Amino acid sequence: MRSQWQYLLQNLGEWQGSFTRFSPQAELIEDTPTVVSLAGLNDNKTIRQIVRFLPSNRPAEEKVFEYSSLGKGVLFFENGAFSQGSIQLSPFAEFGAELGLIHGDRRLRLVQLFTPNGKLDKITLIREYLAGTTTPERPPLQVDDLVGKWQGEAVTIYPDWRSPDTYSTQLQIERLGSDRLAQQLTIYSTPENPYQISSTGKITGSLLYFEGSQPDRQMTQVMLLPDGASATCPQQVQLRQAFFLEVGWLVQPNLRQRLIRRYNDKGEWTSLTLVTERK
Repeated sequence: MRSQWQYLLQNLGEWQGSFTRFSPQAELIEDTPTVVSLAGLNDNKTIRQIVRFLPSNRPAEEKVFEYSSLGKGVLFFENGAFSQGSIQLSPFAEFGAELGLIHGDRRLRLVQLFTPNGKLDKITLIREYLAGTTTPERPPLQVDDLVGKWQGEAVTIYPDWRSPDTYSTQLQIERLGSDRLAQQLTIYSTPENPYQISSTGKITGSLLYFEGSQPDRQMTQVMLLPDGASATCPQQVQLRQAFFLEVGWLVQPNLRQRLIRRYNDKGEWTSLTLVTERK
């Protein structure tokens, strides 16, 4: 079994793209061309990461990082997908996470940040491709791209290093008129006792607002983004209420990846799940 460090090496290369910032209301704030280079040193025992920001309206900026170990807040999957971020929700501290997916020679990353009082503050979508490749970007995600029955395979890994869990999923999404959606997620973690989560949502432009089936479940917001991406999170994170952060990526019309970072009602990071689903 390969190590977390070897999974990180799936991200080596020069990634060209952009950092695109959105407001919580899905308004485009800024789009900055970037080049992110990850190179292995000392027989890949050390990684040098160089991030170059190339804005058109101000001087270029460069940041250089070197590291030879991974922090507590990061986990990788075998294909290089990963998430890093806060391991604990704390009052009066900024909270957030990055979630990254890889498909072929393209990479998609999402950063979700919350204010010290827990309100959603900034969304940054990072679209990248390996230098020298020409795979085109996907069109912006639309509601009808999501409608249908999605059969998935999920892998959940844990920050406490317990054994991963592998299981099947089914996500059914259907329209209820012009401005409503219904979705039902079935998780077959135990075949004889599948677990179902149902919710309905309101469509408001490129934002979807879902309320869960449980009375105390908080409002969850889904933002439809360029390159077939989606960002899912609560509008407000708070203690005594479990929540998750998610990035979705429609890499083909009938193939989607989702990466979900979960927190329990104590605000502790508990797991990271990669779902690959087909319609």
